[in-house]
Amino acid sequence: MGNADLRDLAVIRDVSFDDVAGSVVAVDAHNWLYRYLTTTVKWTSDDVYTTADGTEVANLVGVVQGLPKFFEHDLTPVFVFDGAVTDLKDDEVQSRRQQREKYEDQLAEARERDDAIAVARLESRTQRLTDTIVDTTRELLALLDVPIVDAPAEGEAQAARMARRGQVDYVGTEDYDALLFGAPLTLRQLTSSGDPELMDFDATLAEHDLTWEQLVDVAILCGTDFNEGISGVGPKTAVTLVREHGDLWGVFEAEGYHVDDADRIRQLFLDPAVVDCEFDTDLNPDVAAAREYVTETWEVDPDEVARGFERIESSLVQTGLDDWA
Repeated sequence: MGNADLRDLAVIRDVSFDDVAGSVVAVDAHNWLYRYLTTTVKWTSDDVYTTADGTEVANLVGVVQGLPKFFEHDLTPVFVFDGAVTDLKDDEVQSRRQQREKYEDQLAEARERDDAIAVARLESRTQRLTDTIVDTTRELLALLDVPIVDAPAEGEAQAARMARRGQVDYVGTEDYDALLFGAPLTLRQLTSSGDPELMDFDATLAEHDLTWEQLVDVAILCGTDFNEGISGVGPKTAVTLVREHGDLWGVFEAEGYHVDDADRIRQLFLDPAVVDCEFDTDLNPDVAAAREYVTETWEVDPDEVARGFERIESSLVQTGLDDWA
């Protein structure tokens, strides 16, 4: 289901950081990290984050610049990393790979004509989360004592289940699919300037007089990361059809529609692979060790991350956590 489709259905409202201060947020790590990675690559010279042997770690700049937003607003992040990708997502993965290859060809052409603006834009669009990027991000978060949870599959599904179990107050992601995984309350725009948006699961169901199962059925009709939608069926039509016929199978029977693996896709949202997990939100970060890791171990320009580390340190005092290391 496209983001525009789910946004049309979701009940979303603006909230202030004061409204959510003191909360714990399960952050969709890959979603959050990718946004800061691409932004860093687009707006920062590559010599800032490239080591002597040519390894690029723009992610470390992004993490140092992005984490202060949580600390300054008295939010405790728990980063949830994706696990295995289901084979049902093969088409989506292939489509993204093909798009990246297209951008890589355009990037080569932009470099040949020495188009600096196009190069910066296209470099950001060709980024992917390599093993080095994921590993160094995890190591930096560990030094800052930020909790990490490894999902067996979709990070959003794990985060949503943690929220439903009351282990965290919010899920943090830009992806509207958190709604389909049943995340009760989702904070969006945590990677943007200004206050966040709050996406409300129960309010969304009430707004459209749907059950969770029916909401997922609506999504399957429109299309998800795991399937193409029915041609000509948008969110409003899908809601009408599901209400009229009760569920996805009723719609299929009445309208003659078919979606491959529909039952399996439905279960991926309603009963996804998740794990029981424990984590400590009493953080004790070692900022000095984190700074050394970024600037000395991985040779990131100290000037580029100085402000980020200053914000992290000052936020410890502002939020009353000045006993942190």
